[in-house]
Amino acid sequence: MTLPDAALAVLWAGLTLYVLFGGADFGAGVWDLLAGRTERGRPQRSLIEHAIGPVWEANHVWLIFVVVLMWTAFPPVFASVASTMYVPLTLVALGIIARGAAFAFRKASTTLPRQRLFGATFAFSSVVTPFFLGAVAGGVATGRVPSGISAGDLLTAWANPTSVVTGLLSVGTAAYLAAVYLTRDAQRLGHPEQAEAFRRRALGSGVVVGVLAVLGLAVLHGDAPGVFKALTGGWALVFVVLSVAAGLVSLGLLVRRAYRAVRVTAALAVAGLLWAWGAAQYPVLLPGATVTDVAATHAVLVASLGALGVGALLVVPSLWWLYATFQREDGAEQSSRDVGEASQHA
Repeated sequence: MTLPDAALAVLWAGLTLYVLFGGADFGAGVWDLLAGRTERGRPQRSLIEHAIGPVWEANHVWLIFVVVLMWTAFPPVFASVASTMYVPLTLVALGIIARGAAFAFRKASTTLPRQRLFGATFAFSSVVTPFFLGAVAGGVATGRVPSGISAGDLLTAWANPTSVVTGLLSVGTAAYLAAVYLTRDAQRLGHPEQAEAFRRRALGSGVVVGVLAVLGLAVLHGDAPGVFKALTGGWALVFVVLSVAAGLVSLGLLVRRAYRAVRVTAALAVAGLLWAWGAAQYPVLLPGATVTDVAATHAVLVASLGALGVGALLVVPSLWWLYATFQREDGAEQSSRDVGEASQHA
């Protein structure tokens, strides 16, 4: 494996982790939006706050990691995407800021009108942000971002059939992952009624994601036949099959209420879609430019990967400890009481 390929693999791993962790945070916001009016939706919102409260900021580390590594290891790609896609990326940045601020302020607010205002902002941003991230991915995948500063069309690069479908697919997969993860959280906290509610949501959103994936292939066939051909052959097809198989197994596990195991298969189904795109596009990152063409110099890649290796020795164990701490059974008692009190108020 060459150094550019190694840097791309590390970048794609970081993107995968952001989709699986940060994406689920956005999905939790979708279910917050659909939880119902104030009193009826209070138990589900309490569960959502407990699930994402300790980790929502940490999950954005993966997005920062991806952006910085792209800027360092593949500067022409970073410059081209950031300039041509500056409209949706600006909306993404505003959405992340508004979402985080609203989530924090809603919890600190003592009046119902303010809670509703910040709750609506949190929920709306949780839908808009993954949509535009998906739209950017669709534009890049279909070759609408040529090499150069603002070289692509600033509107059609992200406002096109493929980008719309990938944007909807991003929102759908985020909602699906969140529902799957929340089933286990509700079960662990001793709230079977909440687990059952999110099980139904996971089943429904899983079916919707499957339909959107099939629709996406149909749209690609007409909008980007080259990408469609790449997705239906080679390693990309292997990942597509893996994603479909994992998705079907996930639905079966949800029916059986195997909430712990379905977390793994659901994550595999979503990761399979992401890696199918990567395999279909490799080695081209921009139209006419391969990984080697747009990679930084050898010295920069060595320094970047070396620094990442050292940093990983500190960051990865810390993140693992953070996630593990808030998933332990003995730490669930107070959170269980909070969700239970919310249910009584409802």
